[in-house]
Amino acid sequence: GGIAYLNRTPVTVIAIEKGHSAKERAMRNFGAPHPEGYRKALRLMKQAESFGRPVVCFVDTPGAFCGLEAEERGQGEAIARSLFEMSDLKVPVLSVVIGEGGSGGALAMAVANEVWMLENAIYSILSPEGFASILYKDSKKAPDAAKVMKVTAQDLKKLGLIERIVPEEEPVCTDNLYQVAEYMDSAMAGFFERCLSMTKEERRNPKLLNPQRKHRIAKGAGVDIAVVNKFIKQFEQSQKMMKQLPGMMGGKKGRGMFGGMGGMKFPF
Repeated sequence: GGIAYLNRTPVTVIAIEKGHSAKERAMRNFGAPHPEGYRKALRLMKQAESFGRPVVCFVDTPGAFCGLEAEERGQGEAIARSLFEMSDLKVPVLSVVIGEGGSGGALAMAVANEVWMLENAIYSILSPEGFASILYKDSKKAPDAAKVMKVTAQDLKKLGLIERIVPEEEPVCTDNLYQVAEYMDSAMAGFFERCLSMTKEERRNPKLLNPQRKHRIAKGAGVDIAVVNKFIKQFEQSQKMMKQLPGMMGGKKGRGMFGGMGGMKFPF
């Protein structure tokens, strides 16, 4: 990830790269990010927010890395934090699924004002093989599971879960990449023109910019947006309590609400 220019507009670009050869894919963990990857992406998003730069995410992952070491370093927390922070960013966010968008690992970079998909990309809660193993107890029924899951760009556009399908006359390769790039350049220019036409004060008003993202979460979860707002409010309150906890416990000086307990020993 880093800073780029699109039609003279500075933007922050964050991308997941799988690689091409077997060696490249192994080196990039087959596009499955570790917790540190999501934290790095979030750091770039918060930096973009500080400087008023739009954020563009390119998603291509089978899902977050699910190894033991990733769980030990807080994979679930990293994804949850990304979902929470993205929903409240004060700058426009665009996410594009360019290949595979799998599970929460993809969603952690797709809480955006608009989500686009390449025509031949997929976006789902998990792989069809995993879905078939759970639902049918047989991973060989993956084709049937894929139909039920509605993983294609066309299905998701009908369901209203994405805003745009990027056409591919042929599957994207090095020879025709420029065609897709030209289309996306024009489409992104329109997206930024719509979002950046708002004044700085309007863009920083969460009532104007953020409902699109919260509505996306609510629709995906099958709940009312009021439920999402309530959850976010509760999460914010818990974060404030966690920050106040050291002071309440008294810290090293033994002050605070429970400061008198500083010298006590507990049997747990």
